[in-house]
Amino acid sequence: MERQIAKILSANDTGETGTHQAGILVPKERDLLSFFPELDQGQYNPRVHLRFLDNGGTFWEFAFIYYNNALFDGTRNEYRLTRMTKYIRQAGLIAGDELILSRDGDRYFVSHRRERTPERSGGVLKLGTGWRIVPI
Repeated sequence: MERQIAKILSANDTGETGTHQAGILVPKERDLLSFFPELDQGQYNPRVHLRFLDNGGTFWEFAFIYYNNALFDGTRNEYRLTRMTKYIRQAGLIAGDELILSRDGDRYFVSHRRERTPERSGGVLKLGTGWRIVPI
């Protein structure tokens, strides 16, 4: 069964702000998290490395991580998709472009759709998670 999720990339996601972040935030929504393999929450910062195939036949290794150090006397409690910088740069993605992740069983795929104009309202960039489930 094929599943697909997508995210409108922010300037933070693409590195356009010049700041460093630990990958793209994945909200704690069951439908989004169920796209990825389940991580052991009892383990410190559990992660899994996933190989995504792009439309050109190149494999990219991304990491899905649960930064859970808040459960171990820290402050972070969030899911992130990391190790994507090279893909984002090589594809020339900018804020407003859409990252599309697909899964067919244990096979993962990555693609994108260009949207050269970020959504604006009253001259202010709209913020939000940008993630959505894609019905197939």
